[in-house]
Amino acid sequence: MFRPEETAKRGRRVKLTVNGTGHDIKDVEPEMPLLWVLRDELGLTGPKYGCGIAQCGACTVHIDGVAVRSCQVAAGDVWGAVTTIEGLGTPEAPHPVQAAWIEHQVAQCGYCQSGQIMQAASLLAETPAPSDADIDDGMSGNLCRCGTYPRIREAVKTAAAKLSGG
Repeated sequence: MFRPEETAKRGRRVKLTVNGTGHDIKDVEPEMPLLWVLRDELGLTGPKYGCGIAQCGACTVHIDGVAVRSCQVAAGDVWGAVTTIEGLGTPEAPHPVQAAWIEHQVAQCGYCQSGQIMQAASLLAETPAPSDADIDDGMSGNLCRCGTYPRIREAVKTAAAKLSGG
């Protein structure tokens, strides 16, 4: 996933693959957090700034399918393809986790939801049939101030069933 020792610092330029598209981003310090490159340079506003210290999960994205907190990853240290909520599914063909979120009306304020969905998709890729304890543990680093945790758990179960063909 990350190989900082192998990643050459490229001055004021970062090369990334985000949502299947290659980007050569100029005038960006490689030490800039991935979150700011995604939001400010690429205009992808799904990942949110919540805490800046990787404790809330609002900035969660995938790097090669693994959920990471983009506020704490230097853009120049990314080794692999980045997927944001914008690249997970489409309005016409939502990812099963996105469809389950809608079905269970998980969002209230919605601020944390892109991070929640990205974490849930990564969880289900690793644990296709999670127990309640697996869900609680796997989602524990993503905070929801609105307290929609019971609906999040049910949505994860529904998405797991859809992904397994049920």
